Amino acid sequence: MNKEDDMKEVELNEMDQEKQSMTGETPTGTEKSGCVKVKVTEDTEFKFTGLSKEELMKVAGTAGWVRTRWVLLVLFWLGWIGMLAGAIIIIVQAPRCKPIPEMNWWNEGFLYQISDVNTFSENGLKGVEEKLDYLNQMKVKGLVLGPIHTVQADQLSTMELTSINPEFGSESQLISLLDRAHRKGISVVLDLTPNYEGVSVWFNNAASVAERLKEACVYWLNKGVDGIFLSHLNDIAYTEAWPSVQDIFNQTDGTKKRALMGSVTGLSADDVSHLLNRSSVDLLLTGLPDPAEPGVRQAQVIQLLYSDHLQMSLGWCLSGRILGSPAVPVRLYQMLLFTLPGTPVFSAGDEVGLKAGEKPEAMWDLESQAGDDNATAKEERTAVRDFFKALSDLKGKERSLLHGEYVSLYSSSTSLAFLRLWDQSERFLVALNWGNDSVTMTLTNSDLPAEARVCASTDTENLAVDSKVSVEKLELGPKQAVLLSYAFPG
Repeated sequence: MNKEDDMKEVELNEMDQEKQSMTGETPTGTEKSGCVKVKVTEDTEFKFTGLSKEELMKVAGTAGWVRTRWVLLVLFWLGWIGMLAGAIIIIVQAPRCKPIPEMNWWNEGFLYQISDVNTFSENGLKGVEEKLDYLNQMKVKGLVLGPIHTVQADQLSTMELTSINPEFGSESQLISLLDRAHRKGISVVLDLTPNYEGVSVWFNNAASVAERLKEACVYWLNKGVDGIFLSHLNDIAYTEAWPSVQDIFNQTDGTKKRALMGSVTGLSADDVSHLLNRSSVDLLLTGLPDPAEPGVRQAQVIQLLYSDHLQMSLGWCLSGRILGSPAVPVRLYQMLLFTLPGTPVFSAGDEVGLKAGEKPEAMWDLESQAGDDNATAKEERTAVRDFFKALSDLKGKERSLLHGEYVSLYSSSTSLAFLRLWDQSERFLVALNWGNDSVTMTLTNSDLPAEARVCASTDTENLAVDSKVSVEKLELGPKQAVLLSYAFPG
């Protein structure tokens, strides 16, 4: 056997020993399997230790690294200064937000007038308190209550402005009503019109009533009433006693402002403007615009009052119960009052379109089952109330409707269109046609887009809510109204 064969035999013997150790068998008299165990040695792990402190210090001091550090430092500060300058430029060039005008509680929604508490509810003042949940759902901001004081028609000697007529309730019931209304965020204004059941509401001599009126104002304000309302304000506002009445409401103690409100009827827009300047009341209801007037005249009246006075003092209502009559579509005028610049004031029942002579009690039947002969009427009134509530919600949350600018767009004998806009907030376009024929309005203004979204509509077939319509030539059917919205174009 040569040397090469000896080497092969050694290798085979080593392999046999490996297999024996794997199977646990001895080489004697047994046959070995063909399995081979191969051992692979693992590479030793290589660890990176980096440079030592002494080595780093040597490198850090070289000219190349010094220059690199200075370059990085300069670039960092240049980038930081650049970002700061860019932020300043953006702030300077960004359009500034207009300061929100000073607003009081009566500017934040609509007022609800309950002239006859016994007609509104069978339980008088207690019944009004029981209906506060309903009024809260309608988003009422303030109640104008009464008159409820004691007086016999045209008998000045029987007038007690600080005493509540027992037919309506008691002082304790009024206090309870005030407390619960305030907890719901509803303010209460008390109507102190002296001779409310007589021929002349001021007994033909307003000055003779002034002293007792001032005492009553102080008395009820101290009881927690949020304001005083006076009808036929022009009869007392021009007397020498009026400034002393005003002084009562000019006194502030850091709490919620108490309001002095009034109403007039039958005055021209110029006379109303003069009375506003003279009386300086917080809110004046004018009975304008007059629905019997052409749209052109209504637009002029609105523009005159809006231009000459702060809209916070403008109150809009409809004199008498004309809402719901055939000549005055109820939802059309609901939309008008809610979107004019100022505070809308509605009488009890206006939210469901009660007609003259109908009692507000019909409102409370709407929640009952509609399985009687009046089911159709109930459905219609429920729809009117839902429309009213939708407008109330918009009025309460949209800045353009709360205190935005008023821009007249279009007017004709039977139609009217205007814009309400505030700074960069959502814009609103209001169009109304109370005529018997359709009308096409050509609307032009640099702020107008090509299309706008329908927010509310009395004609849901042709102007469905959330649909897009062209505003350049807006078509409205007879006795229809639409409220459109669009985003700030800037």
